[in-house]
Amino acid sequence: MAAFDYGTAAELFAARSQKTRRQSFGYRRFARAADAIRFAIEEIPPALLLGTYLEVDEERFASEGIRRLYESDDYPLARRAPAGH
Repeated sequence: MAAFDYGTAAELFAARSQKTRRQSFGYRRFARAADAIRFAIEEIPPALLLGTYLEVDEERFASEGIRRLYESDDYPLARRAPAGH
């Protein structure tokens, strides 16, 4: 498997939440995949993240894949400190 390029442009898509009437962000484009991953993990409520996917170079990553990319040792950005710390 080739190394993931966190500097590549990325698109983030979210499905509408079925449990609430609130619409999620829908679609956002990012210049760097690292920024899209940070936004997905740190800004999107966990319930909405389940319907979210990231597309980078025609490859799609569902919520678990996005989380793995965020938690990877290769992730280039500082991560938000866990709540309560």
